[in-house]
Amino acid sequence: MKINRLFLFAGLPVILFACNNGRDNSDASGVFEAEEVIVSSELPGKILEFSINEGDQVPMGKMVAMIDATNLRLQKEQVEASIGTLQEKVVDVGPQVKLLEDQLSVQQTQLDALLREKVRFTNLVKEQAATQKQLDDITSQYDQVVKQMEVTRRQVTVQKTLTGTQNRSVLSERSPLSKRVAQLDDQIQRAAVINPVAGTVLAKYAQSGEITAAGKALYKIAGLDTLRLRAYITGNQLAAIKLNQQVKVSVDDGKGSFRNYEGRVTWISDKAEFTPKTIQTKEERANLVYAVKVDVKNDGYLKIGMYGELKFKP
Repeated sequence: MKINRLFLFAGLPVILFACNNGRDNSDASGVFEAEEVIVSSELPGKILEFSINEGDQVPMGKMVAMIDATNLRLQKEQVEASIGTLQEKVVDVGPQVKLLEDQLSVQQTQLDALLREKVRFTNLVKEQAATQKQLDDITSQYDQVVKQMEVTRRQVTVQKTLTGTQNRSVLSERSPLSKRVAQLDDQIQRAAVINPVAGTVLAKYAQSGEITAAGKALYKIAGLDTLRLRAYITGNQLAAIKLNQQVKVSVDDGKGSFRNYEGRVTWISDKAEFTPKTIQTKEERANLVYAVKVDVKNDGYLKIGMYGELKFKP
């Protein structure tokens, strides 16, 4: 009997403490989380540099890794060499046109001489000092040279047209090749892995010297300056909270009291869900709640996964 009394009195403080500690003045509770970003390489290849470690504070825009892009640089040099050879394929129409123009000049000299002869024989025929046949022969030669000059002029035009068409066909290859160079330049730039957000490295999944694939995670980073408390409220509480509302957030300081923070409601779910518990009774599964997110400025004490309580301000 004494043993039972001893057990009863020994258990009484525990029960009282549990009752006092069980008084929950909070409106909701949840855990802190952060906006985590998984950073991957955009190119496959060997990791030449990887200069960060878990726990490092990394600013946005810093180059944290470099992927081997030697193959891409060789492809770029090959395309640039192809562009360089295009000029060698271009035909210079100048010498051919010059030859035809020289021929045209000779024909013009012949035409001038025949024209003088034609005028002279015309006068001689009028004076009956020459026959009509002689004049006809000179006229025929004159007309023939005129036709030859016309043919030569057409040859000049045709030569320029054909050569121009051929050259345009060759030079038309420059545009797609230049775009290929630009594409390779873009890929080479992506060999440098640039940190997208300022924050703390939470996990590192690769090391220098390893072979990575495009899209394979290299590290995980999150901004810890502001953490987000994800809590759950009942349907009855839904009317008491709104976006951008200032609320009180409390976390256990490990010494039997709480640290209090100012928070701001940034998201309220528009759909109800079952109470998120690992182990649920049938009654608990019937309870529907709404998720809310509250941003809290971190003073360095708050950690991802830490439990927090939420109190709506009056």
